[in-house]
Amino acid sequence: MQHYGVEQLFNILYPLNFILAALAYKLGFAKKLPILKSIIVYILLAIGIFVLYILFYVWSVATGGSPLPLTESLVIICLVLGVYRARLHLQRKSKKTT
Repeated sequence: MQHYGVEQLFNILYPLNFILAALAYKLGFAKKLPILKSIIVYILLAIGIFVLYILFYVWSVATGGSPLPLTESLVIICLVLGVYRARLHLQRKSKKTT
């Protein structure tokens, strides 16, 4: 944080966290929705990520430690859900051929 500054760090990490959260939503929870409902879901996701981002950094200031690993947690979530979806796809594909 000392090298880039808090403002620049927010400009980098917020879009990254939003993209990772949208990917996790799409991999694990998304259903086929009409376009307007999808837009509302992604707007609420953006607001939720902003609140989480603020809470994670407020927590680190309150405890005097480093920030909690929000981005790292989202990467792990995306990896686990990606592996799950890949295995589910392979299982369905093998079931269809038999």
